[in-house]
Amino acid sequence: MKLVEHYAHKPTAELPMLFQRILSNNILDWFRRNRSRQAVFLDTPTPPLDSDLPQLDAVEDMLSASESQASETPESLSQRAQTLRIIEREIEELPARQREAFLLRYWEEMDIAETAAAMGCSEGSVKTHCSRAVKFLATALLNKGIKP
Repeated sequence: MKLVEHYAHKPTAELPMLFQRILSNNILDWFRRNRSRQAVFLDTPTPPLDSDLPQLDAVEDMLSASESQASETPESLSQRAQTLRIIEREIEELPARQREAFLLRYWEEMDIAETAAAMGCSEGSVKTHCSRAVKFLATALLNKGIKP
């Protein structure tokens, strides 16, 4: 919709690149919004959706969640937050196509066919982009002292 609304006057040859940029920006925006939503609602227990499962008491869920967080030291929480920031920065350093393939495959949990359709490329290209992204991230994180 954004492509048609804002770029209808552009030459046809530029439309695929514009679409790619709009898609990439929307994916990144979604992850940024989702990250802030998770920060707010991360500790809020959700009721089970399946009626076959036993209904759990929300107070018990909150107590068990707070107990598990209380067992973590401030040092480990800080270390985990620093590691996540480093990973996010390294993902931002990936080339656009590799970043897009990586985010769709591993964060959105799309399969190869869905990712290829969303990116407008072949399944082989998705595999190549993901492989290169994972290799780059693994090397970059190892260089920063972060081991799997």
